[in-house]
Amino acid sequence: MARARAAKALYAVVTVLLLTAPAPACEASGRTTSAGDGAATPSASARPAEPVPGPERDAAAGSTAESLPAPGTPPGPRAPGTRSLEVAVPAYVWADDPLLSGLTASGPAVSVVVLNPGNGDSPFGARWQARADTLRRGTTATGERTKVLGYVHTDHGNRDPVAVKASVDNYLKTPDGRRHVDGIFFDVVSRDCGPGDATRDLYERLRRYVEDTMRSLDPTAPVLVVDNPGTAIADCYLEPGHRTADVFVTFEDTYAAYTSGGRLGGNVFDESGGYRAGVELDPDGTAFWHLVHDVPDAAAMRSTLRTAFDRGAGYAYATSAAMPNPWNTRPAWAASAQTAFAATLGRGAP
Repeated sequence: MARARAAKALYAVVTVLLLTAPAPACEASGRTTSAGDGAATPSASARPAEPVPGPERDAAAGSTAESLPAPGTPPGPRAPGTRSLEVAVPAYVWADDPLLSGLTASGPAVSVVVLNPGNGDSPFGARWQARADTLRRGTTATGERTKVLGYVHTDHGNRDPVAVKASVDNYLKTPDGRRHVDGIFFDVVSRDCGPGDATRDLYERLRRYVEDTMRSLDPTAPVLVVDNPGTAIADCYLEPGHRTADVFVTFEDTYAAYTSGGRLGGNVFDESGGYRAGVELDPDGTAFWHLVHDVPDAAAMRSTLRTAFDRGAGYAYATSAAMPNPWNTRPAWAASAQTAFAATLGRGAP
């Protein structure tokens, strides 16, 4: 664990260097990565962006969807108390990138898309707002609308809260006074409670700031807040009355790690009991999100989604893309191949 934390710290240092580069750059794994209006994100592994594949890739991947089983029930809202699996995508690319175009055109649509204009610090201007508005019109396999989140980095809780809130405001306090996102994706989140739960309490206050700001714009708006430690998180973050997010990214690494001993073995941990699935803290089955890259083929993608569901995740995303940034290019299969298969998992099953 110490080695993994050290590697992530090195990634953040590399990202700082990339922020001065003229071209968009990105990072990946263990956290998130990005390219936006001028910067890369400090998340997992920050390295130069890979070439974006051409639109012909989705066409080639279309044959994958033909072999997928159709959802067992027609699209409709998930019933309370039932589990299913939804696809949620960290898209660390420019607003007009083919990755986002593909997600916009996908049916069923993905459930969540994270937009990342320069780590949340580049202006969330008209191009980004238009892309967010278009994505939010997508219809998921459960008949709901796609939710769009704005990316904000936190440096394991060490970033000045004033700066963090300024990044939140970049998405929520737009000049037109309209709401273009459904919440915030906090990245590079600490996994530990901190002395006297101080670190946990910081993230609790950040969640409250997002909720209060959004509801000042639209009192009826649903708000989605995600924390991304990229690994199992201390169970204090889900403590009733102090919960810091609606969803937690509790795995962000390779397919090899996901299917071998490289995985820690649970979504949450505590000092005395170690790692566990955490399902007792997640009655709706929506608290955990697994991000898996370096997935070798479409069959492995389906296996990854099935494994994520079995391990208690409510959200997942599998991509064939690899380091240095698996979140800035499309997988070798169409988005619909992933959303259609995910819709077959757990529909209506407690």
